Amino acid sequence: MLDFDQCWAALERRDASADGKFLYGVRTTGVYCRPGCTSRLPLRKNTMFFGTLAEAEAAGLRACKRCRPADGSPAQRHLAAVERACALLEKSDTMPSLGELADAAGISRFHFHRVFKQITGATPRDYARTHRLGRFAEKLDAGEPVTEAIYASGFGSSSRAYEAAPAALGMTPGARRRGGSGQTIRFVTVGTPLGWALVAATGRGICMTALADDRDSLVDALKQRFPAAVVIAGDGELKDWADRIVGFITAPGQNLDLPLDIQGTAFQARVWRALQKIPPGRTATYTEIAAAIGQPKAVRAVAQACATNKVALLVPCHRVIRSDGELGGYRWGVERKRALLSRERAAAAPERAHEAAD
Repeated sequence: MLDFDQCWAALERRDASADGKFLYGVRTTGVYCRPGCTSRLPLRKNTMFFGTLAEAEAAGLRACKRCRPADGSPAQRHLAAVERACALLEKSDTMPSLGELADAAGISRFHFHRVFKQITGATPRDYARTHRLGRFAEKLDAGEPVTEAIYASGFGSSSRAYEAAPAALGMTPGARRRGGSGQTIRFVTVGTPLGWALVAATGRGICMTALADDRDSLVDALKQRFPAAVVIAGDGELKDWADRIVGFITAPGQNLDLPLDIQGTAFQARVWRALQKIPPGRTATYTEIAAAIGQPKAVRAVAQACATNKVALLVPCHRVIRSDGELGGYRWGVERKRALLSRERAAAAPERAHEAAD
């Protein structure tokens, strides 16, 4: 049962955080609204409170046209609006204007840019650029000629594609199409408490880390990922990085901070950044990660982004579990995921106990 006095106090405050908890109706106008509606405050004696839309409409009231309580929460409406804008960006060969995007989203041009960046973490132009580069990489990986891939991905000129490619693809378009031809990738393999680990890097940073029961399968996986690259055993700095990873497995501490050279779509990049914010000893659900990146309905897409992560430990997808508490899948084996989480929880326990004591 709703407490009238508590609901009235929230209504007087125009408490938007109460949206979704109850609705209020006004007998004299026959309208029901959200608690945070900016319409004039009704008289207390004329006010009714409802737990659901169905209750309000069963009382013969109609939805307010200002706060639109039947259309979902403002956050849900913004999310749906941005999804419509993203769909337009993803299917357009040229960059739509801000006005066209705002029209597709169904919100004012004045608010559109702020709402889009708040939800996606990128400007519309940056989102479109990252998506275009993702399509470009997919077409190159499929073996399409570079020129055809450039224009099919929405680049207006080859010069722009070649300018963007090294930073986004880790190599030139031609090298990417040829499976890394002309690219040199150094790697090392080291033993860990969880089996063998491989660390591979381009000149820009680590492009792949992996775990397995045997060394040969790791090297084979690297060569399959970059079939035409020059793959050579490395030492020096790369060995130091590998030793740091082994040390982390042995005695987990703070997240590893090593240079990365990984590419993905705009969505994948947002998921991977969110994973890197999960501290050792803690976990998050796929649902929580989806909410953290502003797309609460994209739970399956989040799970897929975790599955496509090629950088074990540095992008800690092992810290993402299912909502029911089950571990879910892990690219490098569920038992390794279980062992990593167990080690990290054990290492974090004394620190948490100290924090609790403080």
